[in-house]
Amino acid sequence: MGKLIHFVHQSLDGFIEGPDGEFDWPQMGPELSAYAQELTSGDKVFLYGRVVWDMMSGFWPQAEQHSTHEHDLAFAPIWREAPKIVVSRTLEKAAWNTRVIRDNVVEELTALKESGATLVLFGGSALAAHLTEHGVIDEYRIFVHPVILGGGKPVFQEQRHRVGLELVESRTFDSQVVLLRQQRAAAQG
Repeated sequence: MGKLIHFVHQSLDGFIEGPDGEFDWPQMGPELSAYAQELTSGDKVFLYGRVVWDMMSGFWPQAEQHSTHEHDLAFAPIWREAPKIVVSRTLEKAAWNTRVIRDNVVEELTALKESGATLVLFGGSALAAHLTEHGVIDEYRIFVHPVILGGGKPVFQEQRHRVGLELVESRTFDSQVVLLRQQRAAAQG
């Protein structure tokens, strides 16, 4: 059985983007970059909602033209090669080894997990909330960055049900970013 991991950067005050939609604050130092590359390498399927997909597909295909940051240069080829899924009701098709799922999202992703696939959901809050509500996310890897944004889009949207989690790891990267790795409590499946 595979699993679905939610990989997300957040501010100390719980936002994934600032009040004006800015995402220029995550600090990808060498330790965090190495960890992210390890997590995303191998037979992983990258998973996105439409908004995050637009951001990622607008940068990673030509990352070397826009950045000289070590992390960006190392991750760009991983991103281009990885199989990707975008969940969207409006997107018809996507490039870069990407499949679009428009309907039956929970069933489709559950079937992928049952086939042994490991999916990594990058950021976003709407898709993460939907998948959390349906018990599809197995593990949350939340990277808390040393910044207070004072508003923006919260990492977690309102849920109808409480979700019990167990802390399986906490770790500090580059003396500034804290990982909180949580998995669904055993009683929930």
